[in-house]
Amino acid sequence: MPTLPTVEPELLVASCSPTGDIVHCNEAWVSVLGSCAAPWTKLSDEDQEMALTSVMEASGGTLVTNQVVTVHTPDRDEPLPVLLNFIPVVADGDDPDGDVQAVTISGEVMAEPASWMINQTQRHRMEALGRMTMGVAHDLNNLLSGLIGHIELLKERAQGDRTTASIEGAMEESLRTIEQAAEDGASLIEKLQRYIRQDTQEHFEPVDLPTLLDDCITLTQPYWYNEPRRQGIEIDVEKDFDEVPPVMGSASELREVFVNLILNAVQAMPNGGTLVFDADYDPSRGVVVQVEDNGIGMSSEVQDRIFEPLFTTKGDRGTGMGLAASYGIVQEHGGDIEVDSTVDEGTTFSLFFPSADDSVAVQKREPDSAPDADTARVLVVDDEEMVRSIVTQLLSLKGHEIDQASSGAEALECVEAKTYDIVFTDFGMPEMTGAELARQIRSVCPGMPIVLLTGYTETEAAEQDVQAILSKPFKLEELQSTIQELVWQE
Repeated sequence: MPTLPTVEPELLVASCSPTGDIVHCNEAWVSVLGSCAAPWTKLSDEDQEMALTSVMEASGGTLVTNQVVTVHTPDRDEPLPVLLNFIPVVADGDDPDGDVQAVTISGEVMAEPASWMINQTQRHRMEALGRMTMGVAHDLNNLLSGLIGHIELLKERAQGDRTTASIEGAMEESLRTIEQAAEDGASLIEKLQRYIRQDTQEHFEPVDLPTLLDDCITLTQPYWYNEPRRQGIEIDVEKDFDEVPPVMGSASELREVFVNLILNAVQAMPNGGTLVFDADYDPSRGVVVQVEDNGIGMSSEVQDRIFEPLFTTKGDRGTGMGLAASYGIVQEHGGDIEVDSTVDEGTTFSLFFPSADDSVAVQKREPDSAPDADTARVLVVDDEEMVRSIVTQLLSLKGHEIDQASSGAEALECVEAKTYDIVFTDFGMPEMTGAELARQIRSVCPGMPIVLLTGYTETEAAEQDVQAILSKPFKLEELQSTIQELVWQE
């Protein structure tokens, strides 16, 4: 794309001989109108004639001012208006009738510089995008809180209502898959929030890739098993996993990569086929994972562009961001990704990751079981009815006594009328925020533990008045362990 002219708020200045030849011009003039050799070529024929006429009039001793010309450039939709003044320079400045030795032309751009406009527009658009995305993140975190909470309720009920082992197993497997998808959605929102606030620090953990691949295969089963069979198509999955060392990374982001590769492979096998997963260790390249299909394949031209943003072979059905995003995630993990494909034979994606330190063991993330504790009197404050409801239902499973408030004002009435062991409050509420509510509760009940439940990331305003901050979406074990720590910490 051609570079837009950078025009700072300075005069365009040129000097010409009495015959009309430009002999000198400054950089501002060149950036807008062109060089001394061709000073008027960006003007229309009419404006060129007017400019040349003005030069000749000034050469005759006449001061010509306020002449407006429009500059046409291929980089700007609208013409750029320029105000020109033609000033005769005489040998004796005190004698207005003296011989004209030269003509000075000064010009002023009558619009904001293109570069300034672009920079300002980008900045304002990014600021607006950031504000909008933070709001979307907050709302989505509320939805995910309800989703994960109801999943936990179903899991608790499934364990208590044992009908047949097969039904129970299928139900728990489906719930586990839904739970994983919801948690990955929450991790994606967290990543987006870190990006907006320019917090690029990643908290990687040891990840066992064969285990993660198994999760991805289970997560995508409706796409490679159920839906193809409904259409009379069969896609088989084969796995060959060697024992490999862990890699340092973000499990949710790596799942995003492999889920995207699986979905692409399924789309590349419209008549069915075989999807093969392989994991092994190469001392020279680290942990190697291959995802192979025997589908339609890709030409060499497509392979050369497959990781480019916005490049897609799916027409209106594709965004061109899936593989580009996957490439970026792999790069963030210090790895590499390669593609090898032949038309009508299939495609193999090979991913290479450096192994974690051998002394770091893979940590299986099992739920922490908080020790049994006495029941607590809890006040839950949130303007979203769904969030209040799910927090109440989850804590009720542990026998706690729960009251609800839909606003800060209602919460203060509850605190004045009743004694509570702990308060869970939302941060972003109309009329009175969670930070303001915490301050007011602290003034009347200095020792009452207050916990902030929030989908936002900028919570500094409340930190001095709360004992803990839990990010939405949260889980029952987090709520229970927080009560355990703050109410019975003695």
